[in-house]
Amino acid sequence: MKKWIARMFLRLTGWQVVGERPAHRRYVLIAAPHTSNWDFPYMLAFAAVFDIEVTWMAKHNLFYPPMGWVMRALGGMPIVRHKNLNVVGSTVEAFKQRSELVIVVPTEGTRRRAEFWKSGFYHIAAGAGVPIVPSFLDYGKKRGGFGPALHVTGDMAKDMAYFREFYKGVEGRFPEEFGPIRLREELSAQEQKSKS
Repeated sequence: MKKWIARMFLRLTGWQVVGERPAHRRYVLIAAPHTSNWDFPYMLAFAAVFDIEVTWMAKHNLFYPPMGWVMRALGGMPIVRHKNLNVVGSTVEAFKQRSELVIVVPTEGTRRRAEFWKSGFYHIAAGAGVPIVPSFLDYGKKRGGFGPALHVTGDMAKDMAYFREFYKGVEGRFPEEFGPIRLREELSAQEQKSKS
């Protein structure tokens, strides 16, 4: 039923499903570009069409009753940003305890333009030994789906180059709000190399 509703929603709004369901049972799922509140229902719809049970992170104040019950039922996991909590470590531990887990991470961390992606998705994948699967919502072509998984190599610049290539030409609902695909740590590594 959920899959049928998702297909009807995408069909009625003119969206096309592309690609295949990721083969892995445990992975970090990148949600990009993230420029609009509409990204959320579309992400859930595409996940339902591909029979993927997703767990997604969002700021904790979205989880107060009564909507909090709905958010949790849809796979939401609250993140308290103002507390010094080790989100990466706790997520890595969650992967170790479960045989099936798909964690959705909005790598930009905001709907507004960000000059750097948050690196948590990369460190979660590396720490848990799970791949990263890029998903996309291309509002320009009204297409969405999933790309091939990447197992992180430890060479951050090389791994991020894969995502830069994957998202080339993909448009968010507000294209000007989709910033560069890079991590602040990449620049730090380049600076250290230039000094040595």
